[in-house]
Amino acid sequence: MTLLKITELSSGYGRIQAVRQASLEVSEAEIVTLLGPNGAGKTTLLKTVAGLLRPSGGSVVYLGQAIDDWSPATRARRGLVLVPEGRGILGQMTVWENLLMGAYARGAKTKDVAEEIEKLLDQFPLLAARLQAAAGVLSGGERQLLAIARALLAHPRLLMLDEPSLGLAPRMAQEILRTIRGLRDRGITILLAEQGIRQALQLADRCYVMVTGRIVASGPAVRFLKEHELSEIYLTGIISDKASGTAAARPEREPA
Repeated sequence: MTLLKITELSSGYGRIQAVRQASLEVSEAEIVTLLGPNGAGKTTLLKTVAGLLRPSGGSVVYLGQAIDDWSPATRARRGLVLVPEGRGILGQMTVWENLLMGAYARGAKTKDVAEEIEKLLDQFPLLAARLQAAAGVLSGGERQLLAIARALLAHPRLLMLDEPSLGLAPRMAQEILRTIRGLRDRGITILLAEQGIRQALQLADRCYVMVTGRIVASGPAVRFLKEHELSEIYLTGIISDKASGTAAARPEREPA
């Protein structure tokens, strides 16, 4: 079943078009990774799907419904949940209070959420010992785990993760990726934007590659483990005839 279908989506910031006619699909119970160099448009695409930016063209269909007129809160209540780059943790609040906020949008009662959090913490032992600590004193990796745990309390049908391993030490980055793999094993569908190529591809079922706002290649993740192919795409914006059967046009350059 297709959960998310994006067709020729364009979006950006004022006159700057950061996403250009991008199309992709995410099916139930799979991990799809969105790869691309810094500035490729990955974050803009995820923010547009989450409703934080309005598209200038194209369509977003979720669970068979066009959602262009849905607010960000409505999208979250319907299970379309984004963990943004930077994590969005409320540093002055405790870990426990941040977790409670995850269930706020769905109107859950505090008593019910408390029981849910207790069960959830079995999967996040690093957070279990820090419940009364201010979230601002956590390490970068702990904050990322908190952001993911908080998102799970929103009961996502499709979880979008923007650069979850960015800036983390290798050991903690591996812990984050292990956690993501465990979520897929629980049946949660994931759209993952990453710059960490090899780790993301080892995790994903399918891959889309973005360069200067355009999707220039897609296919099974195992195919893109050939690093020389990705290097060619990143540098030129062109997917080779050998890899795709047809060559994609070189994307337009952003205006100076």
